Amino acid sequence: MDRHIFVIGMPGCGKSSLSKKVASNMGLNYVDTDQRIEAAFGCPTAQIFERYGEEAFRNAETNTLIQLTREPGSLVSTGGGMVLRENNREIMRNHGIIVLIDRPLDEIMGDIKLNRRPLLAQKGLPEVERLYHERIETYRSIADAVLDNGHGYYAGVNGMEKLIRTLFNIPANPDRR
Repeated sequence: MDRHIFVIGMPGCGKSSLSKKVASNMGLNYVDTDQRIEAAFGCPTAQIFERYGEEAFRNAETNTLIQLTREPGSLVSTGGGMVLRENNREIMRNHGIIVLIDRPLDEIMGDIKLNRRPLLAQKGLPEVERLYHERIETYRSIADAVLDNGHGYYAGVNGMEKLIRTLFNIPANPDRR
C-alpha cells in the first residue's frame, strides 16, 4: 500500500479494535495516533489534556499526521477529534483514503466504556451524545468510504477487509473465509 487508510469516527465506534484486527489479518502496518501521542508525551491522553491542555493535544495530532506522511502506507486509527482541524483533514485527504466507521449512536452509548475514556467519563453519556451530533456531519463530509459497524464486531472486521481490498484492488486471500 502506498497510501494510508485513515480511519475516523466517534469514540466507541470501533476504529481501534477493527483497524488493529484487520491490519493483523491483512499484514498491514497499523498505527494508532492516540498511542503515538501518549508515547511522545509519556503519559495517557487524559493527563496530556490535564497538564498541557487541549491545544497541545490537537497540535500533537497534527504533528503525528505530518510524521505519517513520511512513512509507508498504514492502516491508521485516529482519535475522535482528529477531524476538528481543517489542516488535519487536508493532510489526510492528500496522503490517503479516509474511512468513516459509522455506528449507531444508541449502540455506541450502550457499550462505550467511559472508564477507559477519562475525557468522556467526567461528563458521562450526555457528552457522547453531544459530540456525536457535533461531529457526525464532519465525519460524513470528509469520508471517501463509510463502513457500517452496526452489525457486530466480526461483521465489521469482514466489512473493513472487503472495503480495503476493493479500494486498493487487493485480491481476497483464499485461505480466509
